[in-house]
Amino acid sequence: MGSTSAENGSSPGDGRHSSPGAGHGGSPRAGHGGFPGVGRRDLIRRSAALGLLSVPALGALSACASGGGGDGGDKGANEGKTSTSNPFGAKKGSTLDVVVFKGGYGDDYAKAWEAAFRTKLGIASTHTGTQEITGKLQPRFNAGNPPDIVDDSGAQQIKVDVLYKNGQLLDLAEVLDAPSVDDPGKKVRDTLIPGTLDPGVQEGKVVALNYIYTVWGLWYSGKLFKEKGWTAPKTWDDFIAVCQDARKQGIGGLAHQGKYPYYINVAIMDMIAKQGGLDAVRAIDNLDPKAFVGSDAAQAGIEAVYEVVEKGLLMPGTNGLTHTESQTRWNQYKAAFITCGSWLENEQLKQTPADFDMTFLPMPLLSGAKMPFEAIRAGSGEPFIIPAKAKNLPGAKEFVRQMLSKEWSTLFAKQANSLTILKDGVDSSVTLRPGTQSTVEASKAAGGNTFRYLYLEWYSEMDASIQNASNELMAKRIQPKEWLKRCQAAVDKAAKDPASKKNHHD
Repeated sequence: MGSTSAENGSSPGDGRHSSPGAGHGGSPRAGHGGFPGVGRRDLIRRSAALGLLSVPALGALSACASGGGGDGGDKGANEGKTSTSNPFGAKKGSTLDVVVFKGGYGDDYAKAWEAAFRTKLGIASTHTGTQEITGKLQPRFNAGNPPDIVDDSGAQQIKVDVLYKNGQLLDLAEVLDAPSVDDPGKKVRDTLIPGTLDPGVQEGKVVALNYIYTVWGLWYSGKLFKEKGWTAPKTWDDFIAVCQDARKQGIGGLAHQGKYPYYINVAIMDMIAKQGGLDAVRAIDNLDPKAFVGSDAAQAGIEAVYEVVEKGLLMPGTNGLTHTESQTRWNQYKAAFITCGSWLENEQLKQTPADFDMTFLPMPLLSGAKMPFEAIRAGSGEPFIIPAKAKNLPGAKEFVRQMLSKEWSTLFAKQANSLTILKDGVDSSVTLRPGTQSTVEASKAAGGNTFRYLYLEWYSEMDASIQNASNELMAKRIQPKEWLKRCQAAVDKAAKDPASKKNHHD
């Protein structure tokens, strides 16, 4: 997911698990990694300092101009009385139609939310957990009969930018400006980790709520590294050395989810960002004519990743595997490293040995990098949307407001082993898995040295073209120079769209 990945964000989302990751989308997880000597109380205390946990509490074209609108179905039938605790007038006895991407995070968390919503507000729900988001929902959007709430993630995500351009998404400003469930003296938006709303912005409007706090990068087994005497590499030369030693011992160096090139782009784009700094990230997001061709950072980053291909350091067969197939082989100690977002462990819970010691690793550095080793891609993944023509808009808005409460954020952490975008959103009674602990520690170490690409949400066609180029590169059908040309062509094409002028990464 995320993130925005093939079945997450997850994503991607980029966010997005897959891409969206699903990446991703589209899509966070928990792990078996960990840091010796760090107890749960210490972790919670550090996480609080980071601002991730709490202590002690854990489509009509006519609507296109606004990116929202629509009559929302029979509003009268679903409108109740407004109050301080019910600002949108969610009506007792009404029903909410909820569709959730059932990928890396599963959908038990949503069922827990829906049960809480029914108990608190007397609003029932119909629940659909699926990986076929486009297949099940595109016909409903086309017919003007969409669900009320959608976790729009995974490999079959309906692209947020496409929905927005078709006027099919509600502007979430009213929800974000509503009183927080936990502190009515604050707006909802003021309770969120800074920057986490950015991936859901289209032309200045927040039309998707990327709910899960995600980090992206490399992962390894602490157990395997200890057995082999390997040290987690901080430089690219050391990374290559570990991969080479792994190959000598019959183990793949790097695994990636070959059928979904979103994942290898985690490595490629992170290398570019760390080499060129935020200027390199902005150049790509802002469709610079030298974003790829003419960029020293892009050239260095792609040549570094291609070195793994050229030297035969990929896990055998990884180019032809799905995300779960590659990840499972990695769990079987058939590769030293894999690229993914932080939904990884939750997605692999059943396949991961109890003593695997799953651990997150920032991308190692090339010589002359402008960012430190500790810098990571971090931000929000797993986009939740309210369709503009949802039948129960008051209920949908209140549902999203409740999602951003400590109670529901904690429910998510318990069910999905991941953190949310709420600053202090997880009760201290929740014990995070070691892999999630490693991402919390990595986020703390990164401090302000974080970055996040926005082109994945803004320009889905461009993202697809870059993924396709990466797929060809990893299969050794093209070389880095051709990869740069193809990516620049995708940037140049996106720049010709007049709508691109309305997005800018500052």
